[in-house]
This record gives sequence, structure tokens and C-alpha cells, in this order.
Amino acid sequence: MSEIDIRLEGLPAPSWLEGCREFIASALLELGAGDWELSVLFCDDPFIRELNRRYRGLEEPTDVLSFSQEPDLAHRAPAQSPLAGDIVISLDTLARNARREGQPLETELKRLLIHGMLHLQGLDHAEAGDSEMLRVQERLLERLREKRIEL
Repeated sequence: MSEIDIRLEGLPAPSWLEGCREFIASALLELGAGDWELSVLFCDDPFIRELNRRYRGLEEPTDVLSFSQEPDLAHRAPAQSPLAGDIVISLDTLARNARREGQPLETELKRLLIHGMLHLQGLDHAEAGDSEMLRVQERLLERLREKRIEL
């Protein structure tokens, strides 16, 4: 069973955190990663901008960052429960993305959580354009459509 730690940086605790934890657990099972230890941090744009500057050299906020703690999840010993890593999501950028794309906030939150998990599994995508990772992301988002976070 997954161990999921959710934290907030500079934000009040929203009412949807438990629904978020349940969604993450469901998504991990769909990914075949039901034994992961995972940390998710929700923050604002100034906080993620600093992380983006420090770790990627980019002076701008982003929607999601993933930090792997297990360099090769696929080749770990079967009895080990992997410390998969950390996902950081800016709720400010999430809201802008949702407005720009005409999506509900809940859908965008699910998309960013899945996106971060796929990065932790070692998948990546081109900066611009279509990729297999993004196709996997959207298929998984569709399969988990009925799992509600209640944003």
C-alpha cells in the first residue's frame, strides 16, 4: 500500500486534501506503483518559482515539478517499498492553466498529479509537441475520470 504525504507551503489547508490522497492512491494503483512512498507539496507561484530557478535554472513559475528519490524504480528489489520522490504543484499556476484550457480545477489538478507521477516513473516529454508520456497521461486521466477530489 502506498504511503502518501501531502503538505502545504504558504497556503491554508483546503477541504479537498483527503479526496486528493484517495485520487493519488488510485492513480498509483493504475500505474502499477501501489507500493510507492510519495510526497506531494502544494504551494504558490513564488515558492515554485524559487524551486524552478534553483533546480532548472528557469526564472519563472511552473505548474508541477517532480524530484525522484529512487533513480531506478524499475530495477529495485521486489520486497522494497520505493521512496519514489516528491511532486510540487503551484495552485496559482494550476488555476491559470485551468482557465486558459477551459478545464475544471479538479481536472487540471488530476492532470498535474498524474504528470508528476509519470515523471517519477522515468517518463519525459519534449518541451513542445506531442509525446508518448502525454498520451499516457491523458489515457490515465480518462480512466480515473470518475475518481473525485471534490475541489
